[in-house]
Amino acid sequence: MKKLMLLGGLRYLLPVIEEAHKLGVYVITADYLPDNIAHKYSDEYCNVSIIDKEAVLKAALELKIDGILSHAVDPGVVSAAYVAEQMGLPFQCSYEAACILQDKSKFRAFLAEHGFNCPKAKGYNNSEEAIKDIDYFNWPVIVKPVDSAGSKGVTKVENKADLRDAIETALQSSLSKHFVIEDFLDKVGAQSSADIFTIDGKLVYPTYSDQLFDPDAANPYTPAIEIWPASMEQKFQDNLTEQLQKLFTLLNVKSGIYNVESRVCSDGKAYIMEVSPRGGGNRIAELQDMATGQSLIRNEIRKALGMPLDDITAPKYDGVWCNYILHSNKPGTFVSVDINPDFEKKYVRDIGLIVKPGDKIVPFTGANNSLGTLFLQFKNREDVENILSQIDRYISIQLA
Repeated sequence: MKKLMLLGGLRYLLPVIEEAHKLGVYVITADYLPDNIAHKYSDEYCNVSIIDKEAVLKAALELKIDGILSHAVDPGVVSAAYVAEQMGLPFQCSYEAACILQDKSKFRAFLAEHGFNCPKAKGYNNSEEAIKDIDYFNWPVIVKPVDSAGSKGVTKVENKADLRDAIETALQSSLSKHFVIEDFLDKVGAQSSADIFTIDGKLVYPTYSDQLFDPDAANPYTPAIEIWPASMEQKFQDNLTEQLQKLFTLLNVKSGIYNVESRVCSDGKAYIMEVSPRGGGNRIAELQDMATGQSLIRNEIRKALGMPLDDITAPKYDGVWCNYILHSNKPGTFVSVDINPDFEKKYVRDIGLIVKPGDKIVPFTGANNSLGTLFLQFKNREDVENILSQIDRYISIQLA
């Protein structure tokens, strides 16, 4: 029986564990939090810090694993790439490439060096050096931790006087205590966040979404709604696919899933914002699998274990799908999510609630503060926009 190690223990891993078990795979989940939910469903739990690549390698060797993934778990990606390389196991890319992709500062530098559309950006490990460069950037700017996901620690800064506070916010969310400052790109339409798939370095499954935000959220840069397929003009989608293929060729990637964020900006150019060699958070791969009939999750497991892959092709969506991130803009104690019965029957395809009555709820500042997700299916874009414009009529969060 093949052994698959999954780094992390979040709920996002449950469909991966379920699919692995269908394939007859023995699943080991690993992190330093034994009470995380995924450990209740795996075959074995390994207590190790997933950001300590040497410790993960030691555990992987002792457990004699056949594959490793950090699906939807951003902090473990570099360790997973390192272990795979050291043990000769399949992974999306080399350890070196993973280090570039996972560090926002290194990634921006790589894009600039190779002629990609890229905002002016620079990485730092202390506020004083950044303050000295205050006039280097075209304001406003975005300040981000180089190594966080889910919009944690990200701040748009309009006024130079507010830069120091934004840096402190970024540093608090950075494991490495490094941050990046970059020009704020004024986007046109919606940003995209979607999971794609390569086979032997070729992008065979390109796709894009509309990622929307809640302007009333505590952090208005945390994704609140995602819609597939994207409303982005086809010429920009084609250009992004070309840019991604160029990137993958330069990095000499192999087969596997990637979460990609991209956008079209007011300068008429399409920009790759982030590329991570893992499945995305917010159950993105699950929704895309449900909406297209292909299984990125199953094939990512097969890839990790050196098993044959399905014939993966560019996706076609059955209607228009929406990933609605349940969240609260105020603190309180969770009571319930009330969904209109007619709305639920007509549009809701999956309810992924991750809180229970009595849980303490905090305002929505990052993906880790969500209450769960709803997968919604519509016939067309007009229906989506009509429903979302009055979503409070159909869904309400009850707090005490």
